[in-house]
Amino acid sequence: MSGTADSQADLTMDYDPLKEIKAFDDTKAGVKGLVDAGIVEIPKIFIRPPHELAEELTQGKSTLQVPVIDLSGIEIQDRRKKIVDEIREASEKWGFFRLINHGVPPSVLEGMIDGIRDFHEQDAEVKKEYYSCDVGRNVRYHSNPHINQTKTAKWRDTLNISTLASGHIEPEEIPAICRKTSLEYINHVMKLGEIILGLLSEALGLKPDHLKATECDKGQVFVCHYYPACPQPELTLGVAKHKDPAFLAFLLQDQIGGLQVMHNNQWANVEPIEHGLVVSIADFLQILSNDKFVSAEHRVVANKIGPRISVASFFTGVFEPPKMYGPIKELISEENPPLYKEFLVSDYITKLSSKPPDKSGLDLFRLVSPSSSEHLYGPSENTIIMCTGQ
Repeated sequence: MSGTADSQADLTMDYDPLKEIKAFDDTKAGVKGLVDAGIVEIPKIFIRPPHELAEELTQGKSTLQVPVIDLSGIEIQDRRKKIVDEIREASEKWGFFRLINHGVPPSVLEGMIDGIRDFHEQDAEVKKEYYSCDVGRNVRYHSNPHINQTKTAKWRDTLNISTLASGHIEPEEIPAICRKTSLEYINHVMKLGEIILGLLSEALGLKPDHLKATECDKGQVFVCHYYPACPQPELTLGVAKHKDPAFLAFLLQDQIGGLQVMHNNQWANVEPIEHGLVVSIADFLQILSNDKFVSAEHRVVANKIGPRISVASFFTGVFEPPKMYGPIKELISEENPPLYKEFLVSDYITKLSSKPPDKSGLDLFRLVSPSSSEHLYGPSENTIIMCTGQ
């Protein structure tokens, strides 16, 4: 750990992080630009605070594996019941599960990964056209847009494709180099989202169309990350620990790995499965389920090999016109009172962005203290939904 100690010692009192942040942002070349320049030590703005690095030495690593759910035979009644039971258990205990035989063609998955790699690896001058931290833009490329708040940069660049501002995406807004593959993938994820929401509804003891009827599937954000190989991965992170302010998230990742989920107070690797997808329960669904399902902390570690490509797809619910969400009435009783107050998605995001980064957004709307169970509460580093990812 001498390298870690030396790196921390270099963070002298005369160091001006804001100056370095501005210099990094002004390049509009992102983390990939640093790697292309041949750096052998990461800039100071990427080095995690001393207390985080010290905590890492004592944090346990779990050997448990995130559940794998096979969707084949879902149209057969007995098989569907088994799938629903598996999803219920995974959503209650992990908040994460991996999907196989989900119906999205391998060519579509591979095409999406290749298209996002092509975007990030094209000439920097071409990418600059999309560089922006304006959340009002449907499509934008950025690197660490919230670094002024956190003061610690993350080892990744991102292409954001979002319907939140306008409610839809025009194909011409997506960069030509990844347009066709992105549109194909988005269409398939939307269809798969309906299937999974139906299974989750059944897992809650509700009719299959219940969650869709509440418009949980409205509003989508596709966060397309590029994690270059890092010369000092032990000092930084690709994505800091956080929970997602959404209903549901799908993750497409390549075979490099790096995603970890907090389970039983230990970090468990979410191992990639070829042509598989990862599903995670997010904050809003924990609220709707009245804590039956859990939104788990997760993060992405940096790696000496790369680049790692991932695409996180979020179902955020209705922004406009304003729609109230809260614990599902069918799940509420005298014995099981509501644990959260109702919320607007826009209000949740606004309040979350003003909280300290080490606090959970769920606490903002909680009515009572959580019970002593295996649910994964506790501090988390949240980012607003337009910029989070896995």
